[in-house]
Amino acid sequence: MCPPPAKKGLRTKNVIIVVIDGPRYSETWGATPGIIPQMATRLKPRGVFFSNFYNNGFTYTNSGHTALTTGINQPIDNFEAELPQQPSIFQVWRKATGKPATAAWLITSKDKLHILANTLNPEWKDQFQPSVDCGISGPGSGYRADSLTLVAAKRILTQHKPNLVLINFMEPDGFAHAANWENYLRGITRDDKYVGELYDFLQKNRAYRNTTTLLITNDHGRHLDGIDGGFVDHGDDCEGCRHISLLALGPDFKRGRTLTETYTLTDVPSTVAYLLGFPLEQSQGKVIQGLFKR
Repeated sequence: MCPPPAKKGLRTKNVIIVVIDGPRYSETWGATPGIIPQMATRLKPRGVFFSNFYNNGFTYTNSGHTALTTGINQPIDNFEAELPQQPSIFQVWRKATGKPATAAWLITSKDKLHILANTLNPEWKDQFQPSVDCGISGPGSGYRADSLTLVAAKRILTQHKPNLVLINFMEPDGFAHAANWENYLRGITRDDKYVGELYDFLQKNRAYRNTTTLLITNDHGRHLDGIDGGFVDHGDDCEGCRHISLLALGPDFKRGRTLTETYTLTDVPSTVAYLLGFPLEQSQGKVIQGLFKR
């Protein structure tokens, strides 16, 4: 589904997507402000919050991120052994604009998410890829702390001033898989703090202030209590795994709104394409028109 042409007069020149990996809605927006005071108290009044936002595809990390970056729900291998079937918004945007690789970045705590830079599609494979800063030092190097991913993001944003970026924070998912409830909650709290710091950084930076859309979401949730180990794992179609969140802030968006209409991960890349004015015919999603000022 190709998004319609971007409205004339949109102020967005940059889009940054932040993925907080794997928190359950009941621990985040289902208990606000709770352990997410930055997002729930400080940032929500400045943007649009979606209370019925879902992963309606495959509720694993690589599949969720693939839906978020290609607009397609794909049952992709979750251990970096498979590339997405179709090109990402990074590749399509780079081809449409002629921008260099340093204008688009994947900055992820999980090293395996380097797969998002490429595709199996032979017309796009190995072409127009974004720059990558994944894991400790690239593929196979292991996961890094989210605090270090934030440092890397600030460095890259300062040095290269990219226009299209995805940042992955992994700690809620990592600690939950380790069955560590206390650190799972701490990971959510820390990532909330890092999102607040990133927002402040963008507001103070001349390259990003007043021209940047910030989309904060998740790739999947976690099992409901009583289902297959509860919070420790995820991967089915229970409400806990599917119900995630989206908080959208940007110069073209309404402020202080909560939308109750149902949207999904595949709607994000269509909306990004609309904001930045490039075609994305492959997307299964739609532009989230309710975000925009009238």
